[in-house]
Amino acid sequence: MRGRGWCGWLMSDIAVIGAGAWGTALALQCARAGNRVRLWARDPERAAAIARTRENPRLPGFPLPEDIIVTARMPAQAELFVLAVPMQYLRAVAAMLPPGAALVCAKGLEADTFALPLEVMAALEPRRPLAVLTGPNFAHEIAAGLPAASVVAGFDRALRTEIAARLGTARFRLYGNDDPVGAQLGGAAKNVIAIAAGAVIGAGLGENARAALMTRGLAEIARLTVALGGRAETVAGLSGLGDLLLTSTGLASRNYSLGYALGRGERLDAILAARTTVTEGVTTAPALVARAAKAGLELPIAAAVADLLAGRMTLQQAMASLLSRPRREE
Repeated sequence: MRGRGWCGWLMSDIAVIGAGAWGTALALQCARAGNRVRLWARDPERAAAIARTRENPRLPGFPLPEDIIVTARMPAQAELFVLAVPMQYLRAVAAMLPPGAALVCAKGLEADTFALPLEVMAALEPRRPLAVLTGPNFAHEIAAGLPAASVVAGFDRALRTEIAARLGTARFRLYGNDDPVGAQLGGAAKNVIAIAAGAVIGAGLGENARAALMTRGLAEIARLTVALGGRAETVAGLSGLGDLLLTSTGLASRNYSLGYALGRGERLDAILAARTTVTEGVTTAPALVARAAKAGLELPIAAAVADLLAGRMTLQQAMASLLSRPRREE
């Protein structure tokens, strides 16, 4: 039922932009929460196939209800646009959006500008109401309706509150947060740390090494968050620690599994060639290091991951570099 929107109209018409696994899972969640949903896919043939079969091959086993409209035509309007596209495509897709509030679900930094998702969006349309969704969520579990929690972060409290009310359900709990800088950095940097965590386990370096990398990686994220105007405590929440734990502890994580394969001696180009999905940490690592350098900070673990991915270091050299750093108080 249509109602009153961001300035008094209740949201019920949602356009999910991006028909990958994550976008499809979010479309299912939006419909489950009682909204009318359109799911946009860039490729017309793919959109037609999903509409015909009512299933996305990138998220098999989760049929789409008939009331989710699948389309390759960008919706002319919506009360909320949910952007579930990879970070490196965000600018191009967002440039096609008509006016309206946007919830950005991309995680990472833009490779060329080192910008965070909401910075990209604000540069394109400064007056657009914006928030970001981030947290420890695997697409297949959200699609299945398993219990989960996430964060809606943004400066506009009314927007945060209404998004949480309209997308959340008893099994998908949404928390508001007024620190979008910390929330976005947590979502971006955890992918980089997860690659490192996977690499040490793949190489047989042990659980102690993984725990140390995750802990010190979290400290790196917190330092950068504060330097860019966010709060360190945000990194201790769902969008930081929570997402890091999920992403760094199992092969269901694309970033952890990539690191694991690297640790076992596989080549990066071969790993990526065998994948149909984007592993965000690969492009995020060098962008994160560059963004930190602009703020006058070093991120040793992120830098080691960037060097490993670029072929400037072997895993053994990267670990030796980290272990040989000067001792300091924690």
